[in-house]
Amino acid sequence: MDDEYRDNPLMPAYADEQKKLNRRNFIAGSAALVTALAATGAALSPLLNAEEVPTVDEILQKHYKQLSTDDKKEIFQRIEQDIQTEYNVPANITDPPPIDGSEFVYVLNIGRCIGCRKCVYACMKENNTSRDPQIQYIRVLKVKQGAIDLETSSHDYPENEAADEKYYYMPVQCQQCRKPPCIKVCPVKATWKEKDGLIVVDYNWCIGCRYCEAACPYHARRFNFSKPNIPAEDINPEMGYLSNRLRPLGVMEKCTFCLHRTRVGLYPACHDACPTGARKFGNLRDPNSEVRKILEKERVFVLKQEIGTLPKFYYVFAK
Repeated sequence: MDDEYRDNPLMPAYADEQKKLNRRNFIAGSAALVTALAATGAALSPLLNAEEVPTVDEILQKHYKQLSTDDKKEIFQRIEQDIQTEYNVPANITDPPPIDGSEFVYVLNIGRCIGCRKCVYACMKENNTSRDPQIQYIRVLKVKQGAIDLETSSHDYPENEAADEKYYYMPVQCQQCRKPPCIKVCPVKATWKEKDGLIVVDYNWCIGCRYCEAACPYHARRFNFSKPNIPAEDINPEMGYLSNRLRPLGVMEKCTFCLHRTRVGLYPACHDACPTGARKFGNLRDPNSEVRKILEKERVFVLKQEIGTLPKFYYVFAK
């Protein structure tokens, strides 16, 4: 948490409260608690589906940032085995690290977006989001030409109303803010900013309080009210631990700029799905990147600039 919170006179017990909120500290050294947790899981099993009852290993799993290389290898193998058992899908869990000297940004040309929502469905397919109920990371806003009030826009318009010349279309997703309010409000530090600026979530550490969802001014967080429902044949087996692996019931999730792809030299799925070239993605710190040249040349704006989140998702109007 920032110094402004640490030094706030209204929070004199900051250190003590942080210790209480740290699940690792809460459970450390308590064999009796392990037994109690196992018993609780057994007691809950008649009330929940078997796959919804967390194992003791899952309950006691450390925060991602505390895991050693061996810890991660063991956890990845456990997740892969669980997916194989439940879905008969040979998943491959990876954990690509941030690329040194990179700061990924998005530039979206509203003048070229036709509102087809191909990006929405490509994102769902790539990121293993629930199909029933549907969880979508991207909302494409349909805004009347000349309007400036996005709050009155529609994002659930019928497919046959796309490409209407009386409207423009504005996709909105996680803005990967430089000053993200979602991180400040998380009581267990289950969400944080990586070295390349991407905001991620530790699904095993998230307690589902939904504070981050309430804090996000872009409506970019999604909560799993039920276990994500995905047909086995629709599962993308190439999964990143901090991005598109299958999520459990009761946790938050969000766009990560497809970090399992972008950190190995690929574009996000939504970028590749766009039929008009409205989406541009790249490394802002590379002076020769396409996004850097666009930002230097074009007149750009960010969504809700007045609130000071400093998004890394930029919009331009150009044909």
